[in-house]
This record gives sequence, structure tokens and C-alpha cells, in this order.
Amino acid sequence: MSHLPAPAPAVPGIPAPFAPTHPAPTGAVTGAALAAAPAPGAAPATADAAAAVPVAQATPAVSGGSAMNRALSKVGSPYRWGATGPNAFDCSGLVTWAYKSSGVSLPRTSQAMSRVGAPVSRTELRPGDLVFFYRPVSHVGIYVGDGKIVHASSRKNPVKVSDMSRMRYNSARRV
Repeated sequence: MSHLPAPAPAVPGIPAPFAPTHPAPTGAVTGAALAAAPAPGAAPATADAAAAVPVAQATPAVSGGSAMNRALSKVGSPYRWGATGPNAFDCSGLVTWAYKSSGVSLPRTSQAMSRVGAPVSRTELRPGDLVFFYRPVSHVGIYVGDGKIVHASSRKNPVKVSDMSRMRYNSARRV
């Protein structure tokens, strides 16, 4: 008889290492295409092509990747304005919690976050990058790949993975 804990249940569309600690609620967008397509600019899946792609382009920065994984672990957690976790979040609260848990301090608001780190073009996004929406900036999420972000969106929705095209893109930063 094994004393190892049972693996976390898989969430459809999110690769196993990114699966949240609790399942997403019914009707939540979970990013079904996350595992199906390579990240923008990723090389084809051949040994020769993979060798030609620098590691920095193929993988997220350590803190960004760690923060992304922590945010994904909160998929299904409730939205609450002003909440900074660990059980409920607003958009910037989720991002600050995820990055702080990964050893990086960020400002508390999405507007202030939009001025830290280095700017990143939409075509160069990597998992873990911060993505900002609306003018002026009033929403933030963490890029997870394939045009999707993990974010705390509104009182009516829990933390979820959504397609970026559903919101008015503003800018992105890498910290």
C-alpha cells in the first residue's frame, strides 16, 4: 500500500503541471487550447529546430513561470474587490499574491504594475508576462500562452483562464 498522496485532478485544457489545486467551477473558461498549440514564436517540435531555439525564448523567466503556476493553482477561487488572497482575489490581488509567493514584490494596483519591468510587444509574450487591459489600465492578468491569461475578472466570475481577445488589450510587461 502506497503512502503517496493522490495526484491532483486534471482540469481539461490545462497541462498537468499547471493544474489547479481545486477544479474549476462549471462554465468556467479553462483554456482548452493551452496544450494544443505552441506558444507564439515557438519552434516546431523537432530535435533540430528545438536545438536552434535559445532556452530563454522557449521557457518563461523563473519568477514569471512560478507566478503563473501559482495563479493557475487558484483557478476557481472567488473574486472579491480588494482581496489579495489566498482564498479570494481581485485582478491585481491575484497577480501580486502570485508574484510575492514567487519572491517578487509588485505594486498593488494594475496601473502601477503597468509601469514596472520591461515592456513586451504582444507578439513576444511569454508565459508569466503581465498583460494589461483598457485605457486607462484597469485590469491585469498573467499570460499563460496561446493568447490566454489567468485572471480574477469580476464579482460574477471566479479566477479563470480566458482568451485575451475578449478584453481591450493595452500593453504587457516582463518582470
